[in-house]
Amino acid sequence: MQHIDNGVPANSLTGVEWKKSRHSNPSGNCVEMALLPGGGVAVRNSRHPDGPALVYTHDEVRAFLAGVRDGEFDAMAG
Repeated sequence: MQHIDNGVPANSLTGVEWKKSRHSNPSGNCVEMALLPGGGVAVRNSRHPDGPALVYTHDEVRAFLAGVRDGEFDAMAG
């Protein structure tokens, strides 16, 4: 499995498909995610597509999404 460090430039992650939520705001600014070859998930800011990507395990993403579904982060939406 290829190891990819957090903070890697997102444009260096070749061969990945970045996905944006259909709930993205009208200007298109959103968080984008991509499955990485060999495992893991990269996350980037769509306003800065060449900026850093954070890399998470599938378990970390599952835990975060479960918290989102349970409303644990609702206060952060403003």
